[in-house]
Amino acid sequence: MPIYRLLQNGAFGPEATKAMGAAFEDALRELNLTDRNDPIAEILALKIIEIGRHGDLDPARIRELAVKDIRPFASP
Repeated sequence: MPIYRLLQNGAFGPEATKAMGAAFEDALRELNLTDRNDPIAEILALKIIEIGRHGDLDPARIRELAVKDIRPFASP
């Protein structure tokens, strides 16, 4: 489930969409999530969007915050 599907109907500009997309891809790699249909991937995407809504557009910072919240649920 790519994050872009969730961003299609949002009120985000191209810069925000790009930042959140990059954060999502990096977070997937960091958490070793390869199955984009995994429910954790969707939760991750929603968390990244939530962070983006607060105006943070630094992909590294978005990733860091999202992974911090998701890691306990993504561990094997």
